[in-house]
Amino acid sequence: MSWEAGNQKPLNREDVNKQVLELEGYLEDNKAKYWLYKFLKENITFTTQLLTGIELFPFQHMAVKAMMENDYFLGIWSRGMSKSFSTGIFALLDAMLNQGVHIGIISKSFRQSKMIFRKIEDIASDSKAELFQQCIGKVTKSNDEWSMQIGKSRITALPLGDGEKLRGFRFQRIIVDELLLMPEKIYNEVIMPFLAVVENPTERQKVRDAEDQMIKAGKMKEEDRTEWPSNKMIGLSSASYKFEYLYKLYQTYENMIFNPGAKNQGRRCVMQFSYDAAPKALYDENLITQAKGSMSQSQIDREFNAQFTDDSAGYFKISKMADCTIVDGESPCVEVAGEPDAEYILAFDPSWSESETSDDFAIQVIKLLPEQKKGVLVHSYALPGTNLKKHITYFKYLLDHFNIIMIVGDYNGGVQFINSCNESDLFIKEKINIGCFEADFNNPQNYHDDLRQARRSYNVNQGVICNLRKPTSSWIRTANEMLQTSFDRKKIYFAASAMDDNYSMQKAKKIPIKDLKFSKYEDEKNVGAKMIEFIEHQKDMLDLTKAECALVQVTTSAGGNQNFDLPPNLKRQKGADKPRKDSYSALVLGNWGMNIYYDMMETPPENNQTFTPMFI
Repeated sequence: MSWEAGNQKPLNREDVNKQVLELEGYLEDNKAKYWLYKFLKENITFTTQLLTGIELFPFQHMAVKAMMENDYFLGIWSRGMSKSFSTGIFALLDAMLNQGVHIGIISKSFRQSKMIFRKIEDIASDSKAELFQQCIGKVTKSNDEWSMQIGKSRITALPLGDGEKLRGFRFQRIIVDELLLMPEKIYNEVIMPFLAVVENPTERQKVRDAEDQMIKAGKMKEEDRTEWPSNKMIGLSSASYKFEYLYKLYQTYENMIFNPGAKNQGRRCVMQFSYDAAPKALYDENLITQAKGSMSQSQIDREFNAQFTDDSAGYFKISKMADCTIVDGESPCVEVAGEPDAEYILAFDPSWSESETSDDFAIQVIKLLPEQKKGVLVHSYALPGTNLKKHITYFKYLLDHFNIIMIVGDYNGGVQFINSCNESDLFIKEKINIGCFEADFNNPQNYHDDLRQARRSYNVNQGVICNLRKPTSSWIRTANEMLQTSFDRKKIYFAASAMDDNYSMQKAKKIPIKDLKFSKYEDEKNVGAKMIEFIEHQKDMLDLTKAECALVQVTTSAGGNQNFDLPPNLKRQKGADKPRKDSYSALVLGNWGMNIYYDMMETPPENNQTFTPMFI
């Protein structure tokens, strides 16, 4: 571990502890309170233990102290390095020691924002935190806002998605958890403007005018001007790829810290903590061992070594997929219900096991852009260890709320699933019956004949829209090459996060959210809050799809067949959190289906009229 001071203007520090030791005699109440306050603010570990009963590790003390003393703090920390806990400690201390501040906690999902808020609540619930408990006032929790009063200060946790709602707040401190996933547009257009608005601007101007006169009269020097407290931004994240925005921000911070010629407004601090810099008591060695066996080296470097890495080494490059991702704030965005006039392709890779260690039951919904012959992945579902009824309910919801014009599934398990759907009460009650159209598509030489056969049997009006693919080695190779080509030529995109108006539109959609199970971590009972989580969850699922694609490697057998799969070390992993590739498999099916559909629609319908010769 190393510490580099940089070339920023040094802090005007006082040796408070030395000053306290030099105090003698009896102190009046006001003076005693003054020195107690200064002592508590200087000695963070002592203050934390006094108020909450928690003793900080040295690195946590350094982090919280750096958050309090700098205007911009960027923490690139290993997974499991107590990011949320340490930030919670900062938030509660800052709220208590700087009365009147409004601290905003924001993350890519409301679930993540609430995590830091819950850390503060957990700290307060301990019997040793009696002093801190006495400082907490009103706590309110609505669908999209959690708030805690601490004296005259307030801590507020908000979801990122509602950009307009964020613009209505004014914070003196902004905590951004999972900064890696923060859209650049939101960071520049919403987060940074928060920091530009200062408290008491009128008072500051009066003081500056008075100081101008004193400097002009020679009674004061320029460097002696009043230093007003600045607003703060605390950003926390694991490391990212070097082509992503977080690395650019990291380099900007480094430049402002080390380059004395850089225009530097405010003090900045970067803390980069690898897991091996943490105390042994903090980390479970079994977790590290398991992670090393279940992750690629690139993942380990980012997640545990806090190192920024180059592009992925798999068959599908993460940089290519990033180029195929719609910029957040633009359209199309993720959808929980489709547009009435749009057409969608649904692809699924089924899993029947109800064990939490099973593969995911994966579904991908691709929105067609017929004029460009392209598609956008706008909805994704991946869930292990869930009973068939839940999968059918979700499948039925997609059919009801998206204009599905084609379904593509894995033949292995797909036949049984489609039959189960057709025979279920949900489908029988509404007289829904999904039929499969005939098409081989196994021999490239017969491709046009197969298209004509598919066009002849395909019928949307009668529900004959499903094609179940038998995963032959030749088809697997063709379908994967087709997906790689789609990334290279930008024929398939990943939807943007739902933000601003798009977020409001999706939030207003009428869907059976109460009946849907979409995450194994789902715990929200309130319908409004669950809807917010569902919208945010969709972006997580798209990110999961990209991550799974990036892990896929291609190997060639002795017989010349290509195999597209996870690396051997990842494939051997077992357990609920094992690496999976089912969302990738469903995307391969969906992309193949999209290309087949476009080609099929260009194939003219067969003219069944025949000429019958006759004698005249």
